[in-house]
Amino acid sequence: MVFHIKSDKKESENKTVRFPLDLTKKIEKAIAGKDVTFSGFVIQSCEFALENLPEEEKIKIGN
Repeated sequence: MVFHIKSDKKESENKTVRFPLDLTKKIEKAIAGKDVTFSGFVIQSCEFALENLPEEEKIKIGN
């Protein structure tokens, strides 16, 4: 399955997350020139990861 970066605005809640500097640089390069924020990319990445969990893991989180 391929991950596609898309523009998306949703109701949200603030969370504080620390990222390694090298990872933030890679993310910023990936989203450069696209209509997506850093937070939007992270949200899409998490959704992608959750949707692609092995079935036994999806059962544990109620997916």
